[in-house]
Amino acid sequence: MRKTLLLAAAVMAAPLCTTVAFAQTAPVVSELIKDIDGVEKKFVALAKATPPEKLAWRPGTGVRSFGEVLLHVASDNYFIPSSFGTAIPASTGIKSDDFKTLTAYETRKLTREQIVSELEKSFVHLKASMAKTTAAQLDAPISMFGMKSNAQGMWILATTHLHEHLGQAIAYARMNGIVPPWSK
Repeated sequence: MRKTLLLAAAVMAAPLCTTVAFAQTAPVVSELIKDIDGVEKKFVALAKATPPEKLAWRPGTGVRSFGEVLLHVASDNYFIPSSFGTAIPASTGIKSDDFKTLTAYETRKLTREQIVSELEKSFVHLKASMAKTTAAQLDAPISMFGMKSNAQGMWILATTHLHEHLGQAIAYARMNGIVPPWSK
């Protein structure tokens, strides 16, 4: 109950989102949001623990840097909900029909504090969009990244995508001698 109230307060306070009727959120989506809360905390903690100079580190040519991975997470937190009809905030510059805008967003040179802020805002956006999904909408067809599924399947995909990149970020951190704060 406390997390639901905190999420509702965050959504109402966030200029990017509209008020959401959380009591009607589909139970499976509510569980996914709880999982995403934990993933968000880990991403933010890891970003804050990363020395600013390590954000430009990349494991090889043509591979996202540490900072770009974090901004990729943020960009998809905005992009994925657009498949559900949630508008992407214009301030991001991301367009749902132009993948180049995702790359432009992800490759911006930002400070660590700006990256943390982008992550936090993007997670508020993602969870607010998810919370609008009712049980009656779970079977609604959704097409994303050339895949066809339903709303439930795509929210599960969004959640597993976050876990995939959390694992990547943890590996990047450990390769740079950074111990994830929650494992100390």
